Amino acid sequence: MEIEGGGKEKKIFEIRRLDTSDKSKGFIELLQQLSVCDSISDEEFKERFEELSKNGENHMIYVIEDEEKKKIIATACLFIEKKFIRNCGKVGHIEDVVVDSNARGLKLGQKIVDFLSDKARSMGCYKVILDCDEQNVGFYEKCGFQKKGIEMAMYFN
Repeated sequence: MEIEGGGKEKKIFEIRRLDTSDKSKGFIELLQQLSVCDSISDEEFKERFEELSKNGENHMIYVIEDEEKKKIIATACLFIEKKFIRNCGKVGHIEDVVVDSNARGLKLGQKIVDFLSDKARSMGCYKVILDCDEQNVGFYEKCGFQKKGIEMAMYFN
């Protein structure tokens, strides 16, 4: 899907599925701007990519590439949880949303979140949810999300 980036200079970007070639375009370095993400070998990347690919449309990682620079500048993940409740309903989970620090202000984060929300709706999800840090609540409210409940976590390392 093509989108127009905001900001002073209008530029067309494409939202597309992650590809194995994206590792060499800075995908891992982009994730490092979000959270702990150690460097991984090309082989490790390929193995994980193939493992995730087996999930088909139940686990999708999308990216936005600056094609002039051959660099991944935004990414987010959507995975689909199948439930028994709500007549065997489905829930979309948005994860790992990050825009490169040099590309912020172009509204790419909002565009990719909107894209994934629409994707979840088109796949029959009755809702889409995400967790975020308190400092990001305003951003997600602009994307149409509302605070609901409390996130709980248990980390194992």
